[in-house]
Amino acid sequence: MAQYFNKLQTQFENVIFEQDDSNMIINIGPQHPSMHGQLRLILELDGEMVKRAVADIGYLHRGIEKLAENMIYNEFMPTTDRMDYTSASSNNHAFAYGVETLLGIEVPRRAKVIRTIILELNRIISHFLFVATHALDVGAMSVFLYAFKGREYVLDMIEDYCGARLTHNSIRIGGVPLDIPKNWFENIESCLKEVIETADLIRGLLDKNRIWRMRLEGVGKISKDEAQNYGVSGVMLRGCGVQFDIRKEEPYEIYDEIDFSVPYTDSGDCYGRYMLYMEEIYQSCSIIRQAINMYKGTTTQLMAHAPEYISAPKEDIMTQNYSLMQHFVLVTQGMRPPKGEVYAPTESPKGELGFFISSLGDPYPHRVKIKAPSFYHIQAIEHMIPGHQLADVITLIGNSNIILGEIDR
Repeated sequence: MAQYFNKLQTQFENVIFEQDDSNMIINIGPQHPSMHGQLRLILELDGEMVKRAVADIGYLHRGIEKLAENMIYNEFMPTTDRMDYTSASSNNHAFAYGVETLLGIEVPRRAKVIRTIILELNRIISHFLFVATHALDVGAMSVFLYAFKGREYVLDMIEDYCGARLTHNSIRIGGVPLDIPKNWFENIESCLKEVIETADLIRGLLDKNRIWRMRLEGVGKISKDEAQNYGVSGVMLRGCGVQFDIRKEEPYEIYDEIDFSVPYTDSGDCYGRYMLYMEEIYQSCSIIRQAINMYKGTTTQLMAHAPEYISAPKEDIMTQNYSLMQHFVLVTQGMRPPKGEVYAPTESPKGELGFFISSLGDPYPHRVKIKAPSFYHIQAIEHMIPGHQLADVITLIGNSNIILGEIDR
């Protein structure tokens, strides 16, 4: 049996590469600490130089899209946490936003403000995890420790809100389940000070660090046209000189009322993308502070009023018979959205995350397709790796900020 699989692997490699006999084929992963998930890279090497690269995915496949088609809409929400598990609320929001667009319902303003704060807190924890693991891949262990320290303060805030630190399930279709806890905003302000201090410390260690710059500058360059042709988004796209952010171009929640910048650079390399990630941490802190000021004048309503699709408030369920019956039907049988199709894009920490939902009017979606940024970035990596040294491959994978949970759907 082992000989059979070895023979299959050899045939697979030869077909993919049409291998030059003088070159060597090596595997990196799928069990490798710098792969950021179950990724297998097949590389053709001429000495230390990479000639070709093929990303072999599928080792983590869990069939999330098919699970969505066999669950009622609300039942699927916790499953979205398991995609980009470094910023779970971003996935919650993207699916909820898609369903809300399908239903044509308006989320209450207070819920929009809370969602915006949660999304930006998620952006901060995702970016800190990026710089921590990327620096560790390149050899800067102190940065890993400092970034995780700053990340813990933000995770404390998320835990205070929803009770979870990794898989949050903090957003609902139609709004949010919880209001802001007592003294939360005061704690947020202290948290943001720690975040900025940590970001300043990391930049002080890395921005002008000779080794860091030698490992990142000029590595993984991709042009504006190539980036657009591969469909990359987020920092990967903005690192090529395209100032595109869905929060600005197709605003959702309260982003159209908030003053923030979209940092970009035309360097197209790993160092430029690192600088953008760090700058976005500061921008997220500014967005959160503005959203806190907007919270004060909102009503207490947290969920949209749409009895056909959304359960009534708990107070009504406990006191009014019709609301209780309606809630029972929605929980056991699910809502029945109108027939139609919708695609709703959002700007997740890694790029464009959107859900395509096709409804036939049943409690279950007819089709669900997820556009996840990491899936497009892994295609671009295959193009970016050739021409680099073997050591640069790890730098490039870490800098692309992919996560296999949203690739192997």
